[in-house]
Amino acid sequence: MPREWVKHLVQEELPDVSIIETNTYYEGDRYTTEAHRETLKVNGWTFCPVDIMDEEGTAMLPVKDGKWFTEMSVGNHMLNYDSMVTLTHFKGHTMGGFGGSNKNIGIGCADGRIGKAMIHTAEGSDNMWSIAEEELMERIAESTKATIDFFGKQVTYVNVLRNMSVSCDCEGCAAAPVVTPNIGIVASVDILAADQASVDLVYALKEEDHKDLVERMETRHGLRQLSYMKELQMGNDRYILSDIDNDDTRICPKEAVKDVKPFEG
Repeated sequence: MPREWVKHLVQEELPDVSIIETNTYYEGDRYTTEAHRETLKVNGWTFCPVDIMDEEGTAMLPVKDGKWFTEMSVGNHMLNYDSMVTLTHFKGHTMGGFGGSNKNIGIGCADGRIGKAMIHTAEGSDNMWSIAEEELMERIAESTKATIDFFGKQVTYVNVLRNMSVSCDCEGCAAAPVVTPNIGIVASVDILAADQASVDLVYALKEEDHKDLVERMETRHGLRQLSYMKELQMGNDRYILSDIDNDDTRICPKEAVKDVKPFEG
């Protein structure tokens, strides 16, 4: 997602906002708070406060009706906030199939040492990525549920469907080349509706335009994110798609992507 887009949104529309982060589970440029802050400087994310929420410790949030968790560990700075705008670069993901609002919150708000380990690593395993497929999708969704239950109705979900590699942003220059066309932006106050609509828009593309991303979603069992969010009553998978560029006209996904141009690398 272009940094300048976020900068404009923050400075023009959300002047009192803080960007929230947590440290990564894997070793790299965001593994420690010190390295994380240096990475933010290098990449120019200095136009507003950035709160690395697990910098000073963790907090446990309850997970209601979870299969895998009764609580989830998050950065304890989260308790300082009463609302959240989830601004997500929608794309593929190496383990999750796709990364939308659910993955952004579930992994992004879990702290770097405890919460992310709870999601990714089977107890007693020496393989930190030992949990995958349906179980991983369910654990991500339960982690997300802990956060959105904490904020209640004070959450907005925005998925930006552009520059969609089948790989995660965390892979940086090593990510697979983008071949999926840019679609647009989906926003909702319902997390399941936002992610379901985003997935439906990808599927509505022509076969040659969505083949790689759909294959990534399905081979990683990523659609389980959606069905499990529905089971947990986190939102609605039935939605109305309104075209805000054309007087909020109601459209279907096929209509929304009919003029999308094939991606040109």
